[in-house]
Formats: sequence, structure tokens, C-alpha cells
Amino acid sequence: MPAWFQEQGGRPEGYCHRQLLDAIRYLVAGGFTGRALPTDFPGWGGVYAFFRRWREHGLITELHDRLCGKVREREGREAEPTAGIIDAQPVRVAATVPAASRGYDGGKKVPGRKRYIVTDTFGLLLAVAVTAADIGDRDAAAGLLTRLRRLHGDIPLVWAGGGYTGSLIGRCRDKLALILESVKRTDDRTGFVVLPK
Repeated sequence: MPAWFQEQGGRPEGYCHRQLLDAIRYLVAGGFTGRALPTDFPGWGGVYAFFRRWREHGLITELHDRLCGKVREREGREAEPTAGIIDAQPVRVAATVPAASRGYDGGKKVPGRKRYIVTDTFGLLLAVAVTAADIGDRDAAAGLLTRLRRLHGDIPLVWAGGGYTGSLIGRCRDKLALILESVKRTDDRTGFVVLPK
């Protein structure tokens, strides 16, 4: 347990950490606001304070990374991945989303935002970025891959689709010591096709 957690004074917490985590998972899965928690969960103020404290100290990220490591070990792999896969997906957003954070993806013809993710070969999340949909894949990927390098310094290889080419490949090689391998689809296929490594 981290030292800051053990040194806290005051009265003991009134809720089990499992109940608090279950409440957070309920809110995230359903997309609800904190005040919409059902009465069988702890009060929303306590749940939010718990989440905020753990997030500020990096424990949410640490919990995620440890669980991913356990899943990888259970599958007979090392806890830390050695390869990643990057991709993007445009997502339509509600009209209430501010115009400054929205855009239009001309390639997929989708107004809204784009989510960029890097996963390991099991599909476990390594890094995420969300941008306006009009931001180019190479521009968004540059920042995301820099964060990936900071979070998972041992990954030497990332596979990417055909949109991640040009100067991005050289930048990854020279500045991040990362091989970005672009896997291009053939022109004679339409729809979803599994591409080879």
C-alpha cells in the first residue's frame, strides 16, 4: 500500500473499497452522472472523493496496468507487452458537445470526435487520445505514441493502418526508438478485413 495511504489520519473510511469501485464501474458503464447512483451504492459525494483521491495519486492507472499484467501472465505472456496496435475511430457526438472539440472526418464522413487507441496484441488498452474528428491520424498519433513510450518504455514495435505513414515513421524511429510498421490493405477488398502482421 502506498505510504500516503497509510499515513492518513482521521476516522476510518465508512465504505468498503469494493463498494466504491463497483459504484465507479456502474457510473462509467452506464454513462450516468454521479448523483444518479442508486441507493444501494455509497453516497455520490463519497464515491467522487474516493475516485478523485485515487486518480490524483495515480492509483487508477496503476490498478489498470496491474490487472492487464495479470491477464497477460495468465495467458502465458510477460506482464509488460512488447508490441502494440494503433487505430482510430470517428464517433458522432451529441449537439451539446462544444463546437471547439468537434470536427468532420472527411474520409469516413462522420462529424464529431475521433478516439485513438493503442492496445497490446490481446486488445488490452495501453494508451488513449480523443481529438476533434478533423485532426489527421499522423498528427494525433505523434502525441499518443510519445505518451505510449513514456508509459510502456519497453515496447519496440507498433503496428498501424495505412494512414500512419510519412514523417511519422521516421519521427518514431529517431525520437522515440519505436518501430512503427504500417500495414496496408489491398485495394481489391471492401469492408472489414483482418490484415496480416
